[in-house]
Amino acid sequence: MLNRRILRIKAFKVLFSYAENPSMTLSEAESCLETSCEAVRSLYLFMLAIIPSLTKEAAARIELARGKFHPTEEERNPNMKFAENGIAPLLENDPDLAKLLSRRKLSWESHDAFIRDTFDSMSRKDYYQRYMSDPSRSLAADASLFMKMFEEEFVESETLAEILEEMSIWWNDDLAYALSFCRDTMKSLSKGQRWELPPLYRSEMLSPKPAESDKAFVIKLLRTSYLCYDKYFPLVASSVEQWKEDRLFTTDTVLIIMGLSEAKAFPALPVKVTINEYVEISKYYSTPKSRSFVNGLLDRLLKRLIEEGEIVKTGDFA
Repeated sequence: MLNRRILRIKAFKVLFSYAENPSMTLSEAESCLETSCEAVRSLYLFMLAIIPSLTKEAAARIELARGKFHPTEEERNPNMKFAENGIAPLLENDPDLAKLLSRRKLSWESHDAFIRDTFDSMSRKDYYQRYMSDPSRSLAADASLFMKMFEEEFVESETLAEILEEMSIWWNDDLAYALSFCRDTMKSLSKGQRWELPPLYRSEMLSPKPAESDKAFVIKLLRTSYLCYDKYFPLVASSVEQWKEDRLFTTDTVLIIMGLSEAKAFPALPVKVTINEYVEISKYYSTPKSRSFVNGLLDRLLKRLIEEGEIVKTGDFA
């Protein structure tokens, strides 16, 4: 589920917390990392569970309209396609999914206003109207509808952002990634496959599995960055003559220290890969000028530490 880009970001956020709170122990940092990683899977489960809730909302509206004193012809004979979609029962009746949702206390019951608003938003969209106007029914069509819903309805929603922020401090920035796995689940269900909880780490999904798992990678990255922080911080600070230590931008400093630590921890990983990864992360979590700053200083310090023998790279990876 989690690829190495996401894992680097997770480790970066924990190391940033350590930089802001130096009393954090390594054990506490590793615990935060583990919690942060597993939280993505909880968010995936929560968003997946919105499908049965939306389906119930549609069915409830149909019954309410039928119960009017003088229902229209359309209300007496409604289009039941969405209310009877085949995806919702597969999720709602899956015992493993139900247990996980219950155990993690993930439910949409207290967010009925958002469910109503989401259904209203969907029903106005072309993709929903095309789906409803097609008289044919299939699991593939149902899955395709929900894939489109996951693409269009949630990422820009301020209301959903508030809900997620209130539910978990660990869900910040993870929504788009969790939704991508909701879409993957729709693909597998459309092929008649039973729902299964995705492995937490991407390497667990590969066959054959790589020599080093993604879990081992991110733990080693965080440990090395944590243990090398006090050694590499003065190095970074002394390399920026125009800024005093207390004026260094913490985000950039942490990214550079992580880049140095990654190069030290993984001799076979090409330097260019490491630099590119932290430059990419800086685009989203730092200032507009950070990209060139992180790229230039990390490149310069890596060359210096490799020449000094502090960092050793195998083969042609220097």
